[in-house]
Amino acid sequence: MNDDQLLRYSRHILLDEIGIEGQERILAAHALVIGAGGLGSPVALLLGAAGVGRLTLVDNDAVDLTNLQRQIAHTTARVGQPKVASAADAVHAINPGVQVDAVQARADAALLDRLVPRATVVLDCTDNYATRHAINAACVRHRVPLVAGAAIRFDGQLTVVDPRDAQSPCYACLFPPDATFEEVQCATMGVFAPMVGIIGAMQAAEALKLVAGVGQSVAGRLLMLDGRSMEWNTLRSQRHAGCPVCGSSAV
Repeated sequence: MNDDQLLRYSRHILLDEIGIEGQERILAAHALVIGAGGLGSPVALLLGAAGVGRLTLVDNDAVDLTNLQRQIAHTTARVGQPKVASAADAVHAINPGVQVDAVQARADAALLDRLVPRATVVLDCTDNYATRHAINAACVRHRVPLVAGAAIRFDGQLTVVDPRDAQSPCYACLFPPDATFEEVQCATMGVFAPMVGIIGAMQAAEALKLVAGVGQSVAGRLLMLDGRSMEWNTLRSQRHAGCPVCGSSAV
């Protein structure tokens, strides 16, 4: 690290659990952030500020006025711009030393198979059930850790999938891919603005812990937050032998 980096990241370096070695791991890391909206905004800003050396942002949407109630990486002046370009500008305004790759595209299987193997950690900041399962499957295939978050109305959830751990369940162990339900989106159901910030910040924290080798991740646990009462509930899970993605018959 140079003198500027030692000063910029001094508060991380002061932490015994991180120190210079941990910060160097963060600087060398590549985070793939899929979704540059409510969750992706705080994720990108916090990872960029913390010094993650390379961020790849994937989103095919443009900034809309209705986004600005919660998507803090975007501004009124950038309405109409691609979200990935807007978020890249926001990250660079905080930390110009971060390399940001803006990919304006849908996260389909082909794109995921190209991008996931290059990443140190993947963060699912999407709001689509099918896309979440596609991201999970790609991370399991390529053995890359995944931090998955979701928020709607006053409710949030967070989990980590770590395919490097033979005991860690994947997203499909918690939510079967063939499950049928009515998908809800904030465009029709609404979302409490701070909820995406809370969950996004926790996603960034879990990603940094994985990268720096700090503490214990929430792999094997699904954390669920009721924002009305600010009460957390935890669902513990194990890898399912019959899981179509990570089970014994799938590998």
